[in-house]
Amino acid sequence: MPINISSTLEIPKTGIIPRHVAIIMDGNGRWAKNRFLPRVAGHKQAMDTVRGIVKACAEREIGYLTLFAFSSENWRRPKAEISVLMQLFMVALEQEVGKLHENGIRFKVVGDLSQFEPKIIEFIRNGERLTAANTNLTLTVAANYGGRWDIMQATRKMLSQRPESAHSFEEEDLMPHFAMSYAPEPDLFIRTGGEKRISNFLLWQLAYTELYFTDTLWPDFDARALDLAIESYQQRERRFGRTSEQIEVSSSTEGARRFEATEQA
Repeated sequence: MPINISSTLEIPKTGIIPRHVAIIMDGNGRWAKNRFLPRVAGHKQAMDTVRGIVKACAEREIGYLTLFAFSSENWRRPKAEISVLMQLFMVALEQEVGKLHENGIRFKVVGDLSQFEPKIIEFIRNGERLTAANTNLTLTVAANYGGRWDIMQATRKMLSQRPESAHSFEEEDLMPHFAMSYAPEPDLFIRTGGEKRISNFLLWQLAYTELYFTDTLWPDFDARALDLAIESYQQRERRFGRTSEQIEVSSSTEGARRFEATEQA
């Protein structure tokens, strides 16, 4: 079964440990405010949290981790805060990508990069090239990303390559053009900070993702908090619009196929 399939068309491969975890890292500003610190202190602390969660995901053999770092709507924030975020992004690219490579982690960035400074884009592309062959974990940072932007850009790409599809196309025609076409759809979505919405993040890909919301602010989110989210995920029955009986039959069929393949080998 290919890595990236549509959960509205087929039953994707699932397991006790989610293969793909997507996180909205919310609460940095409130974390700082609670400590009478400037917002930038929360963003700096957030970088330490990212390091810890990347390590935790790798240890738990999660294949894909996607972090929503900066949305296409975040440009509306105060200019001073945006400037700090860009500086922190640059520092992270300079200091962290090499460490990711040493640990066999593939690094990707998705989003509309055209609004970033050329130096940032250069660091991103260099990091992606350096880590392209790594297989321990794929870390994707969504920066200047929006779910609606992704659907629009995918549609434009498809039509530019296949103009005749303007009048008739299927999901399979569009899917290769999404920014994250290299990854399976997320199994588990986590949002920290207490808000309960997906905020224009991976709108297409989250169709049948299990959603988990926590009041924990992102700078306080650690490996134990990740485990609580995974434990919640493990208690869900993922049916993808089908019945429990259909899922059971599908699982049995898949198990039989794997057994046959093993016997033939």
